[in-house]
Amino acid sequence: MSWKGFTKALARTPQTLRSKFNVGEITKDPIYEDAGRRFKSLETEAKKLAEDAKKYTDAINGLLNHQIGFADACIEIYKPISGRASDPESYEQEGNAEGIEAAEAYKEIVYDLQKNLASEMDVINTRIVNPTGELLKIVKDVDKLLLKRDHKQLDYDRHRSSFKKLQEKKDKSLKDEKKLYEAETAFEQSSQEYEYYNEMLKEELPKLFALAQSFIAPLFQGFYYMQLNVYYVLYEKMSHCEIQYFDFNTDILESYERRRGDVKDRAEALTITKFKTAKPTYKRPGMGPGGKDATASSSSSFSSKREEAAAEPSSSTATDIPPPYSTPSVAGASDYSTPSAGYQTVQTTTTTTEAAAAQYPQAAFPPPPVMPQPAAAAVTTPVAAPVAAAAAAVPVPPPAPAPAAAPAAEHVVALYDYAAQAAGDLSFHAGDRIEVVSRTDNQNEWWIGRLNGAQGQFPGNYVQLE
Repeated sequence: MSWKGFTKALARTPQTLRSKFNVGEITKDPIYEDAGRRFKSLETEAKKLAEDAKKYTDAINGLLNHQIGFADACIEIYKPISGRASDPESYEQEGNAEGIEAAEAYKEIVYDLQKNLASEMDVINTRIVNPTGELLKIVKDVDKLLLKRDHKQLDYDRHRSSFKKLQEKKDKSLKDEKKLYEAETAFEQSSQEYEYYNEMLKEELPKLFALAQSFIAPLFQGFYYMQLNVYYVLYEKMSHCEIQYFDFNTDILESYERRRGDVKDRAEALTITKFKTAKPTYKRPGMGPGGKDATASSSSSFSSKREEAAAEPSSSTATDIPPPYSTPSVAGASDYSTPSAGYQTVQTTTTTTEAAAAQYPQAAFPPPPVMPQPAAAAVTTPVAAPVAAAAAAVPVPPPAPAPAAAPAAEHVVALYDYAAQAAGDLSFHAGDRIEVVSRTDNQNEWWIGRLNGAQGQFPGNYVQLE
């Protein structure tokens, strides 16, 4: 929109609102309003004819293309691919040879139909679609003229209202007289323009309706006969379809049931057709990444972790603080006294203890004093013996009783990935360590566990007890 058009639209806005809400004096012409309604009906009718003709040609072409694709699909089903796709000579026709021949014959018939109907589609486009498009262009130009007439009516009503208001004013100043003269000039000009477009449309619209009627009626009639010709070609071609594979003398449903036989029963008997998306109740094969046994790998990895955890306190005791005396495995161990019942028998296996036992003689190791609870582990060198004797002379207060250990939580290790399938399920990945909240003895049931602060149920056959 140009700046001039924008200013005009802005000036017409108050009058447009008054016209919509029927406020003030509004010009009405019943003859023109009736012609305008007939013109809108003509525009709708022309658009519908053009759209229907275009849809019809597209539907016929789509029907034939779909039939060709259907024949290709039947050929692919009846003729399974065997061998390399890049070597056509390796194909073996293992399927229904008669069905393949019937599908190929039907495909050729549809190709012939496309060729025969191509001329009919061109006739529809030439005699229906294109002329209707030309009519729509004329209708569009006339519609612009109707819009311009409506704008002139708004200007006419607007200037008339302004002129009448200034004319009815009693005490007019020099400025008011000047405005009155300008309003009168604008009113006369808008009145002439409105009368020109209004009278022209009232006179020429009926002529347009008569011409359009004489133009559209033959189009509808021609379109009817063109469709009839298309259906006749389709009927003639398909009625003389001589394909021995099809039996046109029997009912189509009976022929289909006879050819199908027991295929449906055999297909429904297959296990793979009974697949359900419910939660699994069977244990999956324990194959991990790379084709390895996930169960064996998980067991070996966690057993090695337990061995490492058991070895860590022994090595730290041997290197930092020697373990208390127990029945040693070195020579002369029978001369040492037996530890009290409160001591735990620990077998020293570190290199430091063995080296010390081999370096110093047995007589250099005095027997440790027997105490209810040892304050520290006995040393294994002669230099540290007096220190141990002095420490033994100092009474050591008994330690506070250890609190009762809470029962250790039971954990399981995930063998496979599991994604939650319903609300309340617990998702995890293979290798995750899950705390068991509640479980049963049946591994094919659902257990309740906790992982990363989230609690939910999970299939028992997806995990392995530690």
